[in-house]
Amino acid sequence: MGCMDRLTSIDAEFLYLEDGISHMHIAGACVFGDPKPTLEEIELLVASKLPTIPRYRQRVHPVPFGLGRPVWVDDPHFDIKYHLRRAGLPAPADDKTFAELVAQLMSQPLERDRPLWEITLVEGLRDDRWALVFKVHHAMVDGVSGVGLLSAILDLEVDAALPVEEPWTPQPSPSSPWFVLDAWWGLTQDAARSVSGLPHAIASPVEAAQGLLEVGRGMWNFIPGLSSTPTTSIDGKIGPSRSWATSSTDLGDVKAIGKLHGGTVNDVVLAAVAAGHRELLLSRGEDPAELVIRTLVPVSTRRGDELDVPDNRVTAILYDLPVDEPDPVTRLSRVHEEMDVLKAAHMAEAGDVVLHLLDLAPPMILGTVSKLAERVMQDNPQHSVNTVTTNVPGPQFPLYCLGREMLEYQPFGPIAHGIRICTAILSYNGKLAFGVTGDRATMPDVGVLAEAIPAAIEELLQAQPS
Repeated sequence: MGCMDRLTSIDAEFLYLEDGISHMHIAGACVFGDPKPTLEEIELLVASKLPTIPRYRQRVHPVPFGLGRPVWVDDPHFDIKYHLRRAGLPAPADDKTFAELVAQLMSQPLERDRPLWEITLVEGLRDDRWALVFKVHHAMVDGVSGVGLLSAILDLEVDAALPVEEPWTPQPSPSSPWFVLDAWWGLTQDAARSVSGLPHAIASPVEAAQGLLEVGRGMWNFIPGLSSTPTTSIDGKIGPSRSWATSSTDLGDVKAIGKLHGGTVNDVVLAAVAAGHRELLLSRGEDPAELVIRTLVPVSTRRGDELDVPDNRVTAILYDLPVDEPDPVTRLSRVHEEMDVLKAAHMAEAGDVVLHLLDLAPPMILGTVSKLAERVMQDNPQHSVNTVTTNVPGPQFPLYCLGREMLEYQPFGPIAHGIRICTAILSYNGKLAFGVTGDRATMPDVGVLAEAIPAAIEELLQAQPS
């Protein structure tokens, strides 16, 4: 029997961070037009696609005594019916009612003894629309590979035929001693990969030294970014329930703003998110000029041939959103200049090195420390990061489900202790969608932020260049 498919250190962290209050799943609400399918038709569709996404029939298996990182094993009792649900809303349900339903679905953790995903068929939306809500644990995928999984289930053509369902027999799980031996063998492989670059370093010492210097600079810039920020009403303790609001804009408008005022698509989006946070603070009676809203911005490390690999391949940078700036053009200019500085500071590269080092850490120690830190943060939330802003490029062509075109894709991102808001951004077929997750008890007004983002983009579109 060969080595099992182990979780990476960051995959495992998303399991360790989950405690019944912090739910570490991501999701997407996919909206379609009439006619709506039956749940039985959705079951046939998903069942026919399972051979292309084997992780959907696997569950997490812990290694005895935490001596290694958990592994993926086939679920011997896999039943697709357990993972498919139906929810009906009183028609015609508006967007707010739909968002409240999605928030309720996302307030429930996924069960660890089964494959970590669910799909809910939602009926009764306005204009005879219906939706599929995909819910997947972050230990399985990051945003980029999550889009890949969605593309695997949906079709590129309106009249695509369903694949013939293939028979499947789960592979038996090995014994407990084998789990331990395989886990430690995996650690030796991780170590071997880490030192595999040494011959190159010896052959190209100048290049290696430059790379080490860049990582050092990134660490030097990353550590000060972890300093505490002033306390605001949008960070602190969270509960198990979620609020969620969405909005959207044209991707073409965002690109036009970049050409008009300067900046990338991501710069324009961050400037609009900053404007949204500014509006939220003002609506709560807080002065943005006196506050710092620091966001964690995930950065994908995937190569072109790794887009569909089901795991997390991501690092991050920290950025203080310019919520103090009232002028939209000046705010965008600041984002563009400051993001260039952060990229030159190699913060993302430093984070990638840290994640590789975590792969070498003894899993028992890493898991224990992570769980202890999570318990501490329940009562003493961190104040170094106030929010998360994640922007994932999606397919710029229509996708279909049983011949019905997907009209919208609305993303959902998780929150954690000390972080009461997460803004997830995803582009699809010429549109840019914003999904803002909040803690229901303390952030029921996330709609203020969601609505302010496209308004800020429209303001930039109408503004004259400086």
